[in-house]
Amino acid sequence: MNKTLRPERIAHTEAALAVHAPELVPGFLAALPEAADTVGRRLRGALVREGIKDMGPGVRHGFGRVEYPSAGVDDPVDLLDGIDAPGFAAEIRNAVMNLAIAMARPHPKAGDDPDEQAIALERLAVAGHNLHPCGRTRLGWDTGDVLAHDLEAESTRLGFVAVRSDLLIGDDVFPELEAPAGFTVQPVHAWQRDNVLPERYREMMAAGLLKILDAELTAIPTAALRTLLLPGTGQYLKVSLDIQVTSTRRSISIASTRNGPAVSRLLHELVDDDRILLMAETAGAAMPLGSGRDLSAIRRDGLAGRLEPDERAVPGGALPFLLDELVTGDPGAWLRAYGEMVIPPLMRLTAQGVALEAHLQNCLPTFVGGRPHRLALRDFAGLRLHQPRLAAAGHHIDLWPGSVVAADTLDVFRAKIGYTLFQAHLGELVLRLGDHGLDEDEGWRILRAVVDEHVTGDDHAAFTAPMVPHKALVRMRLAGSGDIYVPVRNPLHAPA
Repeated sequence: MNKTLRPERIAHTEAALAVHAPELVPGFLAALPEAADTVGRRLRGALVREGIKDMGPGVRHGFGRVEYPSAGVDDPVDLLDGIDAPGFAAEIRNAVMNLAIAMARPHPKAGDDPDEQAIALERLAVAGHNLHPCGRTRLGWDTGDVLAHDLEAESTRLGFVAVRSDLLIGDDVFPELEAPAGFTVQPVHAWQRDNVLPERYREMMAAGLLKILDAELTAIPTAALRTLLLPGTGQYLKVSLDIQVTSTRRSISIASTRNGPAVSRLLHELVDDDRILLMAETAGAAMPLGSGRDLSAIRRDGLAGRLEPDERAVPGGALPFLLDELVTGDPGAWLRAYGEMVIPPLMRLTAQGVALEAHLQNCLPTFVGGRPHRLALRDFAGLRLHQPRLAAAGHHIDLWPGSVVAADTLDVFRAKIGYTLFQAHLGELVLRLGDHGLDEDEGWRILRAVVDEHVTGDDHAAFTAPMVPHKALVRMRLAGSGDIYVPVRNPLHAPA
């Protein structure tokens, strides 16, 4: 019997693996203790950081982060004792099972182009989001779906539907495929096509308004799962995937499909810095019937053909696992160079009214000989825009009505970039560089110096305040929806 989780929570996944991939069963069972401990440690730290529950003493870091050497329990769900959260408990169990599967799977061989190489590096971050205990939650997929479509799969499939053209809002996202007269082709994830459309759009298909096409393409799943690389093209397609990953069901709103290309054009107007490489969203479309989210798609530029011969792009999530290779000299000097690469351009955009969602998952820093070189940015759906600042900078953007990307206040606006850049992104690097001999306080002094040199006025005061808002990932799951922030101590405020 596995001593990490109750047997009934393992049996279903083990039985499914025995059918679909029997060679993975021993590795899955062996990985369960580590998977449970990883999820449990993140949950334990989040419960303390967010002021939900006392989990005992741990090692405290910047921005209220608390790290524990172990989860302290065999089953991470036991950490929720006294908290009425059956739905969240199911998410935790699902995360453990899927993490153990991922740990047991071999990694596909990396391709030759920079986009395929970046995806291969994403697989190093096997636990997913660096702070979220549910980084491997895949609610809505069974074990067979995980094996077929998750990040460790060598490939997945992209399907297509024909939508009557007058029912589609937006662009022709995939003009390469000829559509029947009066229709437009829309790409769709094969899982979505096979499992969501027949159930929800049966009447539309019977009426001839929506047709499932026979065409399919091989695609490579990224860590985002719903974003797929079309190999050999340098192009990505972000398609709706109605499963829950971390905190969110990964379908796509109409607003995201319409705002993405407009935001990309705005960013190209604002960015005048060769340290920034934009992976632009060039087209997007959605069908406003049904949920309005199930058939959405966005096309995105990749990295192929855009890097220098000796330039290497590394997905931010993989950075902690490559520091031994990248940091060969003084870790403080390396952090200073990294901070100077990311902070000035992102803070300049903030001053002009664009707060990017610059967490590790959206950033692909590039390196030349291990030295930070420039920053590739992708996925603009989660950013925040402050229209008065944009107007003051001489810019305007027409957003889809009701778009959540329009920030009502500067506090909401700054919280987006403050949490993602300083806490989730740079905070992870400062913590990990401790293993390379860099004192944590010294790391924050280095980054504070970069902030002092490149950020001014009210933004400087906000980002160096004694307390700053932290996105409370577990509180959000317990509440069920909406962004929730809690105040945490800011290490950028006069570091010791």
